[in-house]
Amino acid sequence: MSKILFLTSSPFTGRGLPFNTENEFVNRMQKAMHKYNKGLFITASPDDYDETDGFSFGIKYTAEISGMEFESYTVLDRRNQNDAAKLVKSSNFIILGGGHVPTQNRFFGEIRLKELLEDFDGVIFGISAGSMNSAEEVYAQPELDGESLDPNYVRFIPGLGLTKTKLLPHYQDTKDSCLDGKRLFEDITYPDSMGYTFIAIPDGSYLYSEDGKEELMGEHFVISDGGIV
Repeated sequence: MSKILFLTSSPFTGRGLPFNTENEFVNRMQKAMHKYNKGLFITASPDDYDETDGFSFGIKYTAEISGMEFESYTVLDRRNQNDAAKLVKSSNFIILGGGHVPTQNRFFGEIRLKELLEDFDGVIFGISAGSMNSAEEVYAQPELDGESLDPNYVRFIPGLGLTKTKLLPHYQDTKDSCLDGKRLFEDITYPDSMGYTFIAIPDGSYLYSEDGKEELMGEHFVISDGGIV
């Protein structure tokens, strides 16, 4: 089975505007959608139906104004999670939405998404949290107030196993951020990188994979063993 991965930070350029054309993103996506266009949006917010419906509509609309049409398009969240196996099997273009990484990760586990994707043939399009949860082992960078201080918050969790690359999206926005009175990168993420490698990407950059060959498209930064390259 062939999987094509587009693991993005964010592909958007603004409300009501087409996808970001930088780094061959739209060209490659259009080419893939000539063959794979049965869409399934899998949420990161399984119990927030308004968030899910808004996000999923935004993806479909932005694809359309970027010259890409879905033959079919379905949303998967708590409302129809019992149909997950059937929905994945009938799709060939899966979108992993953005949101809170651990929340999405738990939902992926509940619907057994990793197992459902073993024989998947098509495109997997990750956005933010969806891209992070695509890794074999996910670094769930603390995000919400209190997470970096919580001894029960688990920072390394099993993912979908689509890549070994641990992505950190929205670097242009987060690189100078603070959380719980600490610098997000210098005081939290850099120490967590001891023995690991994280790839921080700004919006517009993405990891592309076809036939198992991975390529980082656009600007990216390597964080490893307590520092940044």
